[in-house]
Amino acid sequence: MKWSQTFIPTLREVPSDAVIASHRLMFRSGMIRKLANGLFAYLPLGLRSFRKLERIIREEMDATGSQEIKPPVLVPGEIWKESGRWEAMGDELLRVKNRLGGDFVVSPTAEEAFTAILRDELSSYRQLPLSLYQINTKYRDEIRPRYGVMRGREFIMKDAYSYHTDDESLDKTYQDMGRAYRRVFARCGLAVIPVRADSGAMGGSGSEEFMVESEIGDNTLILCRGSEGQPGCDYAANVEKAGCKADPPRPVEEAKAAAASTPAIEAIDTPSVKTIEELCRFLQTDAKSFIKTLIYKALNVEADLSNAPGGANLDRKPVPEAFFAVAIRGDLDVNELKLAAALKASEVMLAADTDVLRLTGAPVGFAGPVGLTGLPVLADWTVTAMNNAVTGALTKDLHYKHVAYGRDFGAWLVADVRTVKTGDRCPVCGGELYEKKGNELGHIFKLGYKYTRTMNLSYLDENGKSQIPTMGSYGIGLDRTLASVIEAHHDEAGIVWPITVAPWQVIIVPVKYNGLVKETAGRIAAALEEAGVEVLLDDRDERPGVKFNDADLIGIPYRLVVGEKNLAGDTPKVELKRRVEKESRLAPVDTVAGELAAMVRRDLAEYR
Repeated sequence: MKWSQTFIPTLREVPSDAVIASHRLMFRSGMIRKLANGLFAYLPLGLRSFRKLERIIREEMDATGSQEIKPPVLVPGEIWKESGRWEAMGDELLRVKNRLGGDFVVSPTAEEAFTAILRDELSSYRQLPLSLYQINTKYRDEIRPRYGVMRGREFIMKDAYSYHTDDESLDKTYQDMGRAYRRVFARCGLAVIPVRADSGAMGGSGSEEFMVESEIGDNTLILCRGSEGQPGCDYAANVEKAGCKADPPRPVEEAKAAAASTPAIEAIDTPSVKTIEELCRFLQTDAKSFIKTLIYKALNVEADLSNAPGGANLDRKPVPEAFFAVAIRGDLDVNELKLAAALKASEVMLAADTDVLRLTGAPVGFAGPVGLTGLPVLADWTVTAMNNAVTGALTKDLHYKHVAYGRDFGAWLVADVRTVKTGDRCPVCGGELYEKKGNELGHIFKLGYKYTRTMNLSYLDENGKSQIPTMGSYGIGLDRTLASVIEAHHDEAGIVWPITVAPWQVIIVPVKYNGLVKETAGRIAAALEEAGVEVLLDDRDERPGVKFNDADLIGIPYRLVVGEKNLAGDTPKVELKRRVEKESRLAPVDTVAGELAAMVRRDLAEYR
């Protein structure tokens, strides 16, 4: 391919809204252009790399036995109503009507579409397990798209969905997909961190995210550093799911016995003091001495509330809305995803100030578990070990001290709802945990029966009995993955592509495109193409410095410079340079094509 025959509009200036390397370089190299906020067009250079990423993903998906299909991007709103996500997805879901007034969705994910397709085709257990995938356009109406294609409104994803007769079969495919994902990212030159993750709005019993470290990452990762000269273990989790080593919750009877030596509860005046920080200063103590009590509203609660205060009238499942008091040690924060999981709720949120006053009789800052009636108390594990604590007294400007769990109050439910932080101990090896930022590139889920049950997908088992299949979901964001490759592989001059996703493998730069130089460059390009090497020949009438800068900017792995000076003499030579290296060397014209072809094959093999 000659440069003059393709469209590569490189830029010298950086767009004002481009704040990360991939965004800047994708614009400057002519890979993408912006049509609107969060909407981008891939130009020829970018699309070549994008297609290579697609090919890698297809090869690895096909190797798992998954089969590709092509559903529409616009899908009936009715199937989203069946699954319950028509409302649950909120404003990110782009809903449209056709001319007949029918509801449709511009698909942000495809669980509903795949399940609806399979519902009309699945009849027998002999058809399972079955895994299908797509590489297709998605749309989510992001409130704040940013960082170029890293977080756009329209994007391309690979979605795979698997259907199974039992959990053992699901787990096998889940593990196969996890291994395939590791191969995909390794072939792209990315070092990913697989982490335990929360399933979120996707639902299901388990999930794993594949992260890359990033300063602008949307996710906080919790990793094990180890301790006392010992390396950390491989524990890694999203902060939303992370656990830490802690004493197990103490039974109430044991807590009562431990509280026997604690002084009796005592009320203390705390005028205009309501935050933990203010209490620490006022009482000259630290936050670990406090029990922080927060009032939460939970939606669509599936937890058994029959034994909860007021639970006699909460036997409907799910309970559309319920309030809870959450007690946790004062130096810790509530992890709302863990809380939602403990309550089996679709969503949890802090109660409004007016609801706090109505439910506790006190303004925000003075809630406490002692004497709280009509409201279920959920206690974090840490609270069960507290014998001599300070907490709100359900009255403005009043707190209790010498509060002991088991003696002065109990809990309707005890659960781990704390947010893990740097310095906590690893739940696996006891080493020290630390945080780093990361971007999610892929996510695999064990969805279970969430979609198959609500959408009435069934099959007949070997006894002719109707059964519901269990389901898995496996996604990779292609745009984000391609941007992450650039984030990981660039320097001050431009992109440094891994050869597997480079738009071309070799760029030939004639110093002046005429005479012997032109003839030699064309002959080498033809020989390389015949050997199966992808070549870009820069035939432009530009100064050598412009050509060299552009070659570095677009990041082609190998560069050949053809000039009159090196062609003179008994053994004509060209200048050969790898993009990842600073120094170049001279190679004979007659053998350089064969040498380069072997180098390209070797590099490709290293990524297998």
